[in-house]
Amino acid sequence: MAAIAVTMVGLDQLLHAFVPPNFASLDTGHLAIDLFGAAATVTLALFAHRFWPMCIAVLHLVPLLAHTSRIIDVALHPAAYLAMQVATSWPVPAILILATWRHQRRLARGDNEPSWQISSRRSIPTTAGK
Repeated sequence: MAAIAVTMVGLDQLLHAFVPPNFASLDTGHLAIDLFGAAATVTLALFAHRFWPMCIAVLHLVPLLAHTSRIIDVALHPAAYLAMQVATSWPVPAILILATWRHQRRLARGDNEPSWQISSRRSIPTTAGK
């Protein structure tokens, strides 16, 4: 997930280096970035053995609704278009931090978690004092 987030931020910075933000019409640059983010996070959520990737996948699908709304109704206010694109990205870092914290707590308790990948081994709990 971190790689997806870093890629999206990098693409956004690259986009803004060449194209100024414009929310008065369809923003095709952000549409492409949002399509990548949605596809990547939905794919991750489908293969993950965790709940939080599903939450983040949904948050990445909402901006696609903003772009669809802009395509259907060009009279959509630019501020509403901007808010629909940006606001759903705000909770993502908090969800990642919470998920990482909970993962570390489970490992500290010695819980055995299923791997995200079929080819990976299950996490092996470590116990203090060994």
